[in-house]
Amino acid sequence: MKRLRSILINKETFSYIVFGALTTLVNFIVFIGFNYIMGRQYYLLSNIFSFIAATLFAFITNKQFVFESKEWKAGIVIKEAISFVSARIGTFLLVEELGLLFAVQVIQVGRYQFYLLDGILIAKIILAFTAVLLNYILSKYFIFKT
Repeated sequence: MKRLRSILINKETFSYIVFGALTTLVNFIVFIGFNYIMGRQYYLLSNIFSFIAATLFAFITNKQFVFESKEWKAGIVIKEAISFVSARIGTFLLVEELGLLFAVQVIQVGRYQFYLLDGILIAKIILAFTAVLLNYILSKYFIFKT
């Protein structure tokens, strides 16, 4: 029990949650902004733009503050960036983009409304949470491993 607690409650986990929340905020602000500008019918394109903004923010904050990868030599940064972006593209395409497409086209979540949140945004929230969990595992054990 003590070991599980030390795994779950530590500086790295706390930092990941804080910067993950900020990354999610960046993601949603960009998504909502592009959805508003371009229209709801372009939700997948809005999702791509929000992914790009959030991934750039997440790489810098994860490298510097969460996993404390202090090496800034070009070769190492490039390797980390390629691994990080590849993992994020994988979870984005498989979890967020395909999940959102499935939720909108098959489940038709767009017809639901919960207070100020429409079904598309609710689906995006659920899928983003799933992607964040997968991204943490990939970053901790494969990308920024010490």
